Amino acid sequence: MPALNDILTQVSDSLYSTFLVWLLIGAGLYFTIRTRGVQLRHSIPIAGSMVGSRASGGRSLSSFQAFAVGLACRVGTGNIVGVALALILGGPGAILWMWVVALLGTATAFTESTLAQVLKVRHRDGSFRGGPPYYIAKGLRLPWLGAVFAVFFLVANGLSMPLVQSNAVAGALGAAGAIPAWGSALIVVALTAPVLLGGLKAIGRVAEILAPLMAAAYLLAVLGIVVTHPAASWQALTSIIEGAFGLRSGLAGLAGGVVQAILNGVRRGLFSNEAGLGGAACASGSAAVRHPVQQGFIQALGVVIDTILVCTATALAILIAGDAVYTPGVTGKDAAGSLTQDAIALLVGEWTRWPMAILIVVLAYTTIIGAFSYAQVCLDYLTENRWVSKALQCAAVACAALGAFQALTTVWTLADILLGVGAIINLVALVALIGWVLGALRDWEAQRRQGVEPVFIGHGNPLLPGDTNDGVWEAAPSAQA
Repeated sequence: MPALNDILTQVSDSLYSTFLVWLLIGAGLYFTIRTRGVQLRHSIPIAGSMVGSRASGGRSLSSFQAFAVGLACRVGTGNIVGVALALILGGPGAILWMWVVALLGTATAFTESTLAQVLKVRHRDGSFRGGPPYYIAKGLRLPWLGAVFAVFFLVANGLSMPLVQSNAVAGALGAAGAIPAWGSALIVVALTAPVLLGGLKAIGRVAEILAPLMAAAYLLAVLGIVVTHPAASWQALTSIIEGAFGLRSGLAGLAGGVVQAILNGVRRGLFSNEAGLGGAACASGSAAVRHPVQQGFIQALGVVIDTILVCTATALAILIAGDAVYTPGVTGKDAAGSLTQDAIALLVGEWTRWPMAILIVVLAYTTIIGAFSYAQVCLDYLTENRWVSKALQCAAVACAALGAFQALTTVWTLADILLGVGAIINLVALVALIGWVLGALRDWEAQRRQGVEPVFIGHGNPLLPGDTNDGVWEAAPSAQA
């Protein structure tokens, strides 16, 4: 097992440190150029995209529920531990490069979520399914490649994710209150089983409450720190800018230099907002909306909330705490797991350790249910057999229980590789199918110029490369919910 883990680690590091990072950046630039900077030109509609998105989608997810499921996966333990690691390795300047990559990521998130809507299909129960397997099958006419993506994504999100997130819950509860592993396992199962066994609609109902609530609570807590420490807050922002461009010595991370600030910021930003990995597209394709661009906008907003707001909040809390918890170039990697908690405990009080532990538990929990929804969409592409679906749900619950008992580095690394390979397939498909997205965007813009509320019809639409799937977008969208 150690030898296998070493091999998997080398493969994962090679994939994520070089090739996939640059592929995601290149894709983000390409989508920004082809959409003529959709994230800037339509920043106001993006900012207001949640207005009216709570309407029921019937058996399908509402637009807001699909957004919340994506947010549940984006805003997770990586926003706390991952940002701390970026600061340690790349210094404060890494945060500015996270902002830059988030700007590109909004275009990628818009592209994949809009495409998932355009080429979604009807499920047997009348609801919708969409995402990479479906638009690969329809747009590229390669159903076997869609199946390959579905298998990779199903295993990584449906089985590996419950294992590793349950392990994170056990660690947080054990550190805060010496709760044994079996106790953590019972808590995780009690929380996840009713939701996972309830299917996509149940996941959407839980995610639309918990994901925004936890993100808002965390942001408000850090906002209180910023307001009560104005001088330190200004100094923290200054160090981010100076560190990004090497303007002041002493701000480099352990890896050293401006290049490492860029690489670590880019890497953490890309894999925090998940734009291009295909997961949020799975949630987006399950939503009932009047126009595909509506869901593209709301998922682009999710990238902003994840990286610009939540990740920045973590960085500010650590930097405001200062040398007492974090010193650029000195603090070691082993401190990343507790760095944010240590910073908040120093600034607010030791009493915050339990609330932070609970926050981590909830973030891990929402990540489990959000990731499972991606797996369910992929399984529905492979088969609509109810018993197979029920078996996956039971297996995910079992994994959530088992994960509390041991560290699962091999499983986590394997999941990383599967997600990385899936991301490559997804990005190639997005580039090849950009015409569908541009057509939908032009359709939305044309209707807005006419002063009407955009609605989408995908059959006989001259702006599209072809007709959408049968049974979808054939009539006014109000009839599809």
